[in-house]
Amino acid sequence: MTEPLIELKGVSKSFGRNKVLDNVDLTIYRGEALGIIGPSGTGKSTILRLIAGLISADAGEIYLRGVRRDGLIEDGVDPVGIGMVFQQAALFDSLTVDENVGFLLYQHSNLPRKRIRELVEEKLEMVGLSGISDRYPAELSGGMRKRVSFARAIMSNPDNPKEGSEVLLYDEPTAGLDPIASTVIEDLIQQLRTTPGGCSTYVIVTHQQSTIRRTTDRLVFLYQGKVQWQGTVSELDSTENPLIRQFMSGSVSGPIQVVG
Repeated sequence: MTEPLIELKGVSKSFGRNKVLDNVDLTIYRGEALGIIGPSGTGKSTILRLIAGLISADAGEIYLRGVRRDGLIEDGVDPVGIGMVFQQAALFDSLTVDENVGFLLYQHSNLPRKRIRELVEEKLEMVGLSGISDRYPAELSGGMRKRVSFARAIMSNPDNPKEGSEVLLYDEPTAGLDPIASTVIEDLIQQLRTTPGGCSTYVIVTHQQSTIRRTTDRLVFLYQGKVQWQGTVSELDSTENPLIRQFMSGSVSGPIQVVG
């Protein structure tokens, strides 16, 4: 892990009077699986949206392969391709699976429709969903919708390979799924890391212990808008950090304030 792909330096973000992120430094290296953990409402998803260029920081700087980003994703071409898998899959209900997965190519490429459908089928096969391209999201289970969103996130234009995703951002990919469906998604995340056409670098926000332990290399613990701890998955069970010990045990007693 020698090449920083993405760096956040002194990043702060508020929504109204609520300061969600407070002078956060974060580095994402090529080829790593970074997990962002912590209690609900501490800015984990906000970090993903900042990295994706969907929102802007109030203060601080974001660098992509050493180049400072100015503005949002639509304001320029990033030197690092970034794909995002949203917590609720965020599929277009009125479009078929084919139209969802191939959306960017249908809208922003000159590829013939037949070729796009072939590319869609390739991505669906990668996520274990061959033969469902003509279905609508309402006809799919929650786990299937998640996998469709994975296929969309790794879709790329073969005429412009640089537009493909070098980094994937997963926002609670196993939230709301039963244990078996969660295992399927965790296996898929690992599989896409090593499969040609997948993505070897990703950041994942999660509360699920199995997802934390099975899909991440390095962890960042976020609380009260700040990075409070960093370490490897193996260090989770040995650290004396009281925040980590309370979070991983699920105890209501400790330095983490219980809301409600």
